[in-house]
Amino acid sequence: MSRISRREFVKSTSTVAVGAAILPVGLLRGSLKSERVRIGVIGTGLRGQWHIQLALRRRDVEISAICDIDEGMIGMALKVYQEAGRKKPAIYRKGPEDYLNMVEREDLDGIIIATPWEWHAPMALAAMEAGMHVGVEVPAALTVEDCWNLVDTSERTGKFCMILENVCYRRDVMAVLNMVRKRLFGELLHCQCGYQHDLRHVKFNDGKQPYGGGVEFGEKGFSEARWRTNHSVNRNGDLYPTHGAGPVSTMLDINRGNRFVHLTSTATQTRGLHKYIVDQAGEDHPNAGIKFKLGDVVTTVIKCAGGQTVVVSHDTNSPRPYSLNFRVQGTKGLWMVDNDSIYMEGISPEEHRWEPAAPYLEKYDHPLWKRFEGQAAGAGHGGMDFFIVRAFLESVRRDAPPPIDVYDAVSMSVISPLSEQSIASGSSSVKFPDFTRGKWETNGPIFALADDI
Repeated sequence: MSRISRREFVKSTSTVAVGAAILPVGLLRGSLKSERVRIGVIGTGLRGQWHIQLALRRRDVEISAICDIDEGMIGMALKVYQEAGRKKPAIYRKGPEDYLNMVEREDLDGIIIATPWEWHAPMALAAMEAGMHVGVEVPAALTVEDCWNLVDTSERTGKFCMILENVCYRRDVMAVLNMVRKRLFGELLHCQCGYQHDLRHVKFNDGKQPYGGGVEFGEKGFSEARWRTNHSVNRNGDLYPTHGAGPVSTMLDINRGNRFVHLTSTATQTRGLHKYIVDQAGEDHPNAGIKFKLGDVVTTVIKCAGGQTVVVSHDTNSPRPYSLNFRVQGTKGLWMVDNDSIYMEGISPEEHRWEPAAPYLEKYDHPLWKRFEGQAAGAGHGGMDFFIVRAFLESVRRDAPPPIDVYDAVSMSVISPLSEQSIASGSSSVKFPDFTRGKWETNGPIFALADDI
């Protein structure tokens, strides 16, 4: 692919602003410029279709252009428009780089990117160069260089790049964030998080079985199996850190008084994907000869400038229940998600014994959830998809900084290439770039603040 930064794009700086937002009150002031926000979507796979569906629930949003190379997925996306009673969008389908024509030709305020990972950064760069705000699915970039490119381009163009990390808005996570900000855990010391999710049926999916499955990937695969599995073939590191690192970053004030300083990563041997193929199709199947590089369990330890430590886990190739492995520990107590437990010194009824976390999560339910609970119902992933899509759309409408910005996008995404570097060098320590160029020391929090209500 040609370097996006060398291309010339038509600049479009029109913005729109109206309605209530999940943003600090100070950002909401200013003249209203339009009653409708114009969005384009690149990537109409299953995730992109969900973004389209949520956005089209709003009468003040127009998704006037979509882009994909998969005719089947385009057809499914058009059914979403039909069911919503909306006008058919302009469609860009002429090859992998037709998105460049989309951002050059269309008059759009923002772009949602829900494509295979390797396309996230170049597409986001092209959209910002064309004068459009960006909401990009996770991870935002796969290399340190592209992380810097996103930061530099966002700063130069004045267009934001918001990572669509929906778990930041998960209800229990936001309740714990509320508790952290009220200092109920005292000073934070340590956090754990990760992506622990048996994805073998996703990585090998022929599209023929009702709920996925099979042993095919690549050109013979369906949906994510067409591209995601190749990362397990070619890379060894934490391939998907942001679902855990995003929420933990908000609690630790990363980029806002604190930052990630360095990490070390270690990987186990790789067994799970080969075993799955053999168990499903036998040792004679052609895919049984594939050599997978990704270790079945990757463990990353991060050190923060404030002294805290973070353990991030990646575990997608083994039989296991789903878990994001959250643990938040401070000088006064800790919360753990897997056994729904909490211990608060001086508050818990028995010393050194867990108690159920549910009453605390209900008591400290975040005000945003209390306000939008009805609208979030049925919005996907327990409702948190509503919040992340709404936050992006409202930020575009106001031409205002988003609650999860480009510095957040790259600080959580860069864990992937840094973990690969660490593992390749014998689990040596690797430094995090300071993408804020020192501004983290004076920046204040921006995510889910009290004055958002």
